[in-house]
Amino acid sequence: MASTLAATLSIGSTLSFGHKSGSLAQPKPVGVRLTSHASLASFSGLKATTSSVSCEAGSSFLGKESGVALQRSVANKAQKQSQRLQYHLQPRASFKVAILGAAGGIGQPLSLLIKMSPLVSALHLYDIANVKGVAADLSHCNTPSQVLDFTGASELPNSLKGVNVVVIPAGASRKPGMTRDDLFNINANIVMNSVEAIADNCPDAFIHIISNPVNSTVPIAAEVLKQKGVYDPKKLFGVTTLDVVRANTFVAQKKNLKLIDVDVPVIGGHAGIMILPLLSKTRPSVSFTDEEVEELTVRIQNAGTEVVEAKAGAGSATLSMAYAAARFVESSLRALDGDGDVYECSFVQSDLTELPFFASRVKLGRKGIEALIPSDLQGLTEYEQKALDVLKPELKASIEKGCQFC
Repeated sequence: MASTLAATLSIGSTLSFGHKSGSLAQPKPVGVRLTSHASLASFSGLKATTSSVSCEAGSSFLGKESGVALQRSVANKAQKQSQRLQYHLQPRASFKVAILGAAGGIGQPLSLLIKMSPLVSALHLYDIANVKGVAADLSHCNTPSQVLDFTGASELPNSLKGVNVVVIPAGASRKPGMTRDDLFNINANIVMNSVEAIADNCPDAFIHIISNPVNSTVPIAAEVLKQKGVYDPKKLFGVTTLDVVRANTFVAQKKNLKLIDVDVPVIGGHAGIMILPLLSKTRPSVSFTDEEVEELTVRIQNAGTEVVEAKAGAGSATLSMAYAAARFVESSLRALDGDGDVYECSFVQSDLTELPFFASRVKLGRKGIEALIPSDLQGLTEYEQKALDVLKPELKASIEKGCQFC
């Protein structure tokens, strides 16, 4: 069903003309608005097809000629502004994404969310079983990406051909009483086999690892890629976005803030005390009592367990994880498409600490990580510094466990 998109761009600010003399009536402001209208035949039809410039005034003191001149001036400015905002108005569905483990608890909702992206032209769904029905279901959604299914190890290589981003949610999920490390023996082999196939078939792709324990599976992936001679640390990511999503949500609720404005960097690793939300770096700036810092930090660190226990054996945090992973995929696609202002937290190879891998904010670009953001680790509170010192030995052990697996 076609719909209409109206993109309103403000050119400069509201314009006012007139004298301050008391003998003249106070002039009413003149609003200048550029509006683009586009008829959308599908979810992704963001290309603006027509533009109009209008001047709205409460009085006619400008006169006809002045009004025409203003319109011409604004039209020229609008054209330049429109060119600068072309990325936002005209995203191109030109990237291929593969999801390994697409039939699972995270894989299915993640596949749906990525199918909604206007930047995706092809969505490759792989799993060892039951993926054909997931692909058939998603293929009915009227969004631009073509959905293809691949089943079993023999079809894994084809699922990766020509892919720009590979997401790996495959593996066992946590049950009540289990830690992420309990999943190591199962998921380590899955990640190793998946990354071997990636190295052979799409070595230049961004690799997003969700399979837990991320603190160990990312080092496993790095070792495999090194052995294959195709390791690019700028393109290997442990997806820790869910920690940020939770931190933002819990802080907004606690301090009664607009959620869309809240950003809390989360550093360290992706399990228990290794998850360190930097509440002192929250944007917008907000103050916390010592009790609030302790309460929020512990809840963010244990949020996964909160969901596991609430589901009472029926699964782990699949929906929120899918949401967070889709956000990271979309950020990667925006970076690949040339957006120069993309930042996310991720568990990556890092020199910000003495540890070889560390979660922090990174700037993303077309070639992967453009920069680590060291400022987040500067000026920590006493509570945060102590927590950082405590998490390092445990994180180091998790990293070494992964490195020694291969």
